[in-house]
Amino acid sequence: MVDDRAKSVNPSSYDRHEVCLLNRHSLKATGVINVESFDVHEFVLQTAYGLLAIRGEELHIKTLDLEGGTVIVEGAVFDLVYFDDGLPPAAQKSKGFIGKLFRL
Repeated sequence: MVDDRAKSVNPSSYDRHEVCLLNRHSLKATGVINVESFDVHEFVLQTAYGLLAIRGEELHIKTLDLEGGTVIVEGAVFDLVYFDDGLPPAAQKSKGFIGKLFRL
């Protein structure tokens, strides 16, 4: 079930959402609204464009600035996954027939 809070966010009110991964060890994400959950194996971030799960080992927060929407996570990063359709309407239209057919 999709979290209603993520759907109520208007992505156009943010300049951008960006994820930068350096050497699979340091990840910087912008456009972060909230840290939903975290432990040494997984972080779940609510971003302007949907829920983002960061999975790995020995993960920890280096920097947390929710006012500025920036989170920096360090540790061995294995996986980055978006959980829901947090895309703006124009981007959802461009998913095409196949994307809509196999929507989770």
